[in-house]
Amino acid sequence: MILLDLPYVSDFLKETITRNSFQTYEPSGARHFIPGREPYILTSEEAVEVIRKDPGTRIYTNSENSIHWIAENLGFTGLPSIIRVFKDKVAFRRLTQDLFPEVFFKEVEFDEIEALHVEALTFPFVIKPSVGFFSLGVYTVNQLFEWDEIKKRIHDDIQHIRKLYPKEVLDTSKFLVEQYIKGVEYAFDAYFDENGKPVILNILKHLFASGDDVSDRIYVTSKSILLENLPRLTGFLEQLNSLVPMKNFPLHVEVRIDENGRCVPIEVNPLRFGGWCTTADTTWFAYGINSYEYFLNNIKPDWPALLAKKDDSLFSLVVLNNSTGIPGKEIRSFNFDQLLTHFQKPLELRKVDHTAFPLFGFLFIETNETNTQELEWILKDNLREFVAY
Repeated sequence: MILLDLPYVSDFLKETITRNSFQTYEPSGARHFIPGREPYILTSEEAVEVIRKDPGTRIYTNSENSIHWIAENLGFTGLPSIIRVFKDKVAFRRLTQDLFPEVFFKEVEFDEIEALHVEALTFPFVIKPSVGFFSLGVYTVNQLFEWDEIKKRIHDDIQHIRKLYPKEVLDTSKFLVEQYIKGVEYAFDAYFDENGKPVILNILKHLFASGDDVSDRIYVTSKSILLENLPRLTGFLEQLNSLVPMKNFPLHVEVRIDENGRCVPIEVNPLRFGGWCTTADTTWFAYGINSYEYFLNNIKPDWPALLAKKDDSLFSLVVLNNSTGIPGKEIRSFNFDQLLTHFQKPLELRKVDHTAFPLFGFLFIETNETNTQELEWILKDNLREFVAY
C-alpha cells in the first residue's frame, strides 16, 4: 500500500501506481494525485482494514506528512513506535550510543539556545531540529565567534519553516547539538524484507561545497560508488536491525564513512525513500530500477548483473535550493532554460513553487566521469543569475 501526501508526487510514482494497481490512500484527503480515482484508491477505513487483515502489508509513503495518520490509525502494527525512534534525532542517538559512544550529543530546548554555553563544547559541532527534514534549520558551528550570528539565523529560520511542514515532519521546539561527524557522506534507499534482511536499492554520494556546507545541492551515484559501499552499508543495516527489528520496512538513510571505513549514522528516515520523489526516481534514471516496485513486490536487485552493463557515468540529483539570498516571495521568475544550457545531458527537470518552498526545483542529470566541471559549478553557484525580482 502507498500513502500519498503533500507536498509532491512525481509523474513517475503516479505511473508506477497506475501500472501496478497498487492500493493507495491519501491521508491529506486531497484525493487528486491519481487521475480518475480508480477503485484501488482507498478510504481511511478501508486502508486500516486491509492492514489489519494482513499484518505483513508493505506500506510506503512518499511524504512524512502521513506520519500523523499512521500514528492515529496504525498503532496495532507497531509502526508508530519505530517511526518515533527514527524521527526524533535525540532518541536515535540514544539508541545507537552503545555502538558509537564517541559521538557527543545534547538535547536543547529552542528557548534554551540563546543561553547555551557553547564554550564548553568541542568545535566543530552541528545544531539542528530534533525532528527535521531537508536540512532546514541545520548549521555547522566551526568556531566560537560564529555562534552569535548562527543563533540569529536559527531564530529567523524558525519563524519561516514552522509554516512549511507539520510538527511530525519538522518540530522546532527541540534541537540536537552533536559533534561534527567527519567523513564522506552517503544517502541510500533500502528496505528490510519479510525475514528482516536488508536490501539496498541505491547509494548516492552527498557532495558539499565546503566544510561548513550543510545544503542538499548535489547527490551523485555511479557504478564505482555502489561497488565500493554496498558491503559495508549492508553491514550497517544489519547492525541497525539488531537494535530495531524491522520487516517489510522501507527507509532512507544518511551516513558518514570515516577514513577508517567506519560507518556512522546521521539519520534514518522511516517508511520512505528520499523526500519529494528524489532518490528513488534517480535510481530509475541511473540503473533502470523502479524502487517503488522493488519494495512493494519484494524484488531484490541483481547488482552484479546490473552493474556489468554500466560504464562509470555519473548520475546526479541536483536540488535547486534557493541560495540566492533573496526571499522566494520577492522572486518573480527563474530562468530554467538558461540553467539547462550549463549541463551536458539533462534527464528531467521538475519545477517547484519557490514562493511556497525554499527551492526552485529538482534536476536529474547524467555526466561523463571525466567532465565533472558542471557538477563543481552548480555545487557552489548561488543561482542569482537565473532569477528576476
